[in-house]
Parts: sequence; structure tokens; C-alpha cells
Amino acid sequence: MKKVALHTLGCKLNYTETSTIGGEFQSKGFSVSDFDSKADVYVINTCTVTENAERECRQIVRRALRNNPEGFVIVTGCYAQLRPEDLQKIEGVDLILGSNEKFEIFNFIDSFEKKNLACIYTTPAESLNDFGPAYSSSGNDRTRAFLKIQDGCDYKCTFCTIPQARGESRSLSIDEIVPQFQQLLSRNFKEIILTGVNVGDYGAKIETNLNQLVRELLRVRGDFRIRISSIEPNLLTDEIIELVCSEEKLCKHFHIPLQSGSDTVLKQMKRRYLSELYFNRIEKVKSLIPNCGIGVDVIVGFPGETDEDFERTYNFLNELPISYLHVFTYSERPGTPAAEMKFQIPKNIRKERTNCLRILSAKKKHAFYSDMIGKKERVLFEHREQDGDFKGFSSNYIRVVHKPIIDLTNKFADFLINGIQNEYCVGDIPLHLN
Repeated sequence: MKKVALHTLGCKLNYTETSTIGGEFQSKGFSVSDFDSKADVYVINTCTVTENAERECRQIVRRALRNNPEGFVIVTGCYAQLRPEDLQKIEGVDLILGSNEKFEIFNFIDSFEKKNLACIYTTPAESLNDFGPAYSSSGNDRTRAFLKIQDGCDYKCTFCTIPQARGESRSLSIDEIVPQFQQLLSRNFKEIILTGVNVGDYGAKIETNLNQLVRELLRVRGDFRIRISSIEPNLLTDEIIELVCSEEKLCKHFHIPLQSGSDTVLKQMKRRYLSELYFNRIEKVKSLIPNCGIGVDVIVGFPGETDEDFERTYNFLNELPISYLHVFTYSERPGTPAAEMKFQIPKNIRKERTNCLRILSAKKKHAFYSDMIGKKERVLFEHREQDGDFKGFSSNYIRVVHKPIIDLTNKFADFLINGIQNEYCVGDIPLHLN
């Protein structure tokens, strides 16, 4: 049996789509193998958000060829869509497929024989309109799955290449999503994460919205919970917050990108909100859901970010009741307005600011975990580790570790948190199991 090995760079949406690509290979008689083993075909699903992601792509191609110099190498995803000529220069790449083409690999090849020069198939950005429904499991635990509900983005943030790589915002209809949701539940997944490029924009062009979709999914019978992935602050409506507050099956967790706490920088980024709106959204969430976990994306070192702008961002984040940060060091992306802006920040200063916010993130996470001591949280446990530990996530995105005398694999438990151990919360034996 022929083998295919898959590797994913970038966001959860990419992981979701890679899973669908793997399923297509399996339907053609391939088995899926580990990427560091010898395979007949290697598929690399790429990202282009940061410079590091592109550099890593080159390294992954070399790694694949070390495992099998005769392996057929396919590169797809955002980097392939935006800069296929760069990938064509990498020795050993055989096929380059853009965003529309990645779900139709077998339509572009008649054999998996090495090429002297990689073939390129990409659709112009203005014609990127395919959806490519996808869902995938998270790692090996088979407790959580990602369900793609939206793709593309209509925003014009000056630092971002995603609209060029994925096209305009588009959504799958509720009638198409519900059967996929039900199929995941039938495979015994207990947590479904709704994902996309701009999830809050779901349904904008098909006369529906995220609130209506979530309400429809909640009608499905079963033992599950739903987590909403990253959502823009200007699209996080009162209706969504109130729904999360009222429904037990909705995770008490939001990931809300900020990018900067300076209004000057936000305007330069062409974000669709200012810091006051962001503050009001956090205040609304915490007023209704005091124990809600809140994650924040921040970009450090954007062109023109002064010491005062960074200090404003730091102080703004320090005062917010948030749980953790995802800190990104700004990198110039070819073809974006930000790359052409004056006053690019020296890389050593970007690094210093990044480290500063990552320390703040660690403090915020520890404070959030500490506040949860003595409280009961709903935890979904994964498989048993070799040392006997079970790990899992609470509804509000706290990482928990426990060593029970019973099997907790893929089970919910009402868990009483009584301390912190390294990067995890620990607690008593579950009080109730489903």
C-alpha cells in the first residue's frame, strides 16, 4: 500500500483542511504515515502569516527528501497561493497547488513521479471562491474536532496577506454544516471547535449569522460542547456573549484579537475598532461570565510603533481581566501596505517587546489559574499518558492534569480545582462523570 505523509504549518484552519486532504488520499487507497518516516507522497500545507512560517516550509521540504529522496512533494496552502514561483525554486518540489486546488490534488496529477520542475496550479485571488468543507481531530486524543464554517476575509488589515491567499469571505450554509456536525458527534468527538479565517463574519453574505448557526447546532441531541475559535471584537455581539452565558454546552471561552492597545497603531493597521470598543467587549463578557477565559492576539513592532505606543499596549493589556496572550513579532509580508511603511522597527527592539509581553502573558495565565482555585469546572479529559496522568481542558480553557483510579478517556467531569502544578491546574477526583 502506498503511503502519504502530511505536514501542516499555521492556523487551526490549516490543520482542519490537511485532515480533509488526508482523507482524500485514504479514499484512493493510501495509508497515512508519520512525516518523519519514508512515504511515497509528502503533502505540506503552508502558511504565510509570518516570515518564520515560510522559512520553515523550506526546511520541511528538505526534511521530507531526507526521508525519501524519491518522494513526491506537494506544497499547497497560503504560501503556495501567494508565492508559487518561490516554491518552484526549491529543489525537490514536484507540485504546487493554490488555495482552490488543494482539495483536488488527484485532478492535477496522473502519476507520482519526480519532476525536473514543479508544476504550478493556482487560481487568481479575485477568483478564489471555493469553500472546501473540512473538519479534523485535534492531535491523537480524538476528543476534540475542528469544524470549518467560514473561509476568506473581506478585511484590509495593512499587515495581512490572508485576503490575497484565501479570497473573499464566504460561508457554508447551516443546512450543510449541521450534517457535518452530526457526523463528528457520531464519531464520538465531545468538543467541536467552530473555525474559519474570520468566524464572526459567518453568514454575512447568505442572510444568516453566527448566532443563528450556533443555536441550530445546539438543537442537535448528544453529549457535547461547542467552542468558538478566534472572533474579531467588532463582530463579538451581545447576542453571542449572552448565548454563551446561558448555554451549558457552549464553552466559556473567547479568543479575541487586539493586535495593539494604541489607537494610533490600530488606525495604521486599518483594524475595524479602537481600544474603547475592545475594552467594552471584555467588560461585557466578564460582567456576564466572570470565570470566562479570554485569549488575546497581539502584534509587536508594527511600523511606527513608538515606545509610548508599546507602553500603552502593555498597560492596556495589564489592566484587562484576560487569561493569556498570543504574541506575534511583526514581520514584513511582501505585497502588504505595512511592508512599505516608513519607520520600520529594528528587529532587536521587536524581540525585546515580544519577550516583555510573553512574560506578561505568563503572569496573566498564572493569575487566572490562581483565581480558579476552589472552583468547580467542567473538564473534558483526553487519553491516559504513560505516567498515568489524564490531561484535559476546562470549558474556560484551563489545562488540567489528574491521575485518577478510573478511566477518564474522552469523558466530561465536574472537577474541583485545588492547586497549580507547573502549567496545569490540579484537583480532586471528579465528582460527576458523563
